[in-house]
Amino acid sequence: MGVSGSGKTHVGRLLAERLGIDFIDGDHYHAPASIAKMARGVPLNDEDRREWLETLAELFADYRQRDASVVIGCSALKRRYRDTLRQGDSALAILFLDGSRERLCERLIGREGHFFKGEAMLDSQFADLEPPGPDEAVRLDIAEPPAVLVETFIKRLTVP
Repeated sequence: MGVSGSGKTHVGRLLAERLGIDFIDGDHYHAPASIAKMARGVPLNDEDRREWLETLAELFADYRQRDASVVIGCSALKRRYRDTLRQGDSALAILFLDGSRERLCERLIGREGHFFKGEAMLDSQFADLEPPGPDEAVRLDIAEPPAVLVETFIKRLTVP
């Protein structure tokens, strides 16, 4: 989880590959109206995100029912959003990719082909962000290389 530009897709794919499990990009499950809204530079609100989060929770539940694991990359900015995701899997492990606004802006400027547009949208995500505490997620700094983030997360999950 994290704001746009934090590396959710890249790190998520690396993590899934390292664990030998599926990766799902949560962005692919946004409603067309939400994608159009973001493409216009209009931030999503809680109602825009409700169905999307419920769909992702259903994906977690489906994997849990099959006794399988999955990595899903999504923003999950607020605690109640993460609580919705946990409805699909109460044992959900969350990696919070944290970074400075400046670093994230640099990343977003160079990104092409994504519907998320503009610094104003990033600012809206930071305004909505309720950073998870240590009881809720493993928090890692995106200044670290993606492979290091993956290995650190795995070690933090497996330490008793």
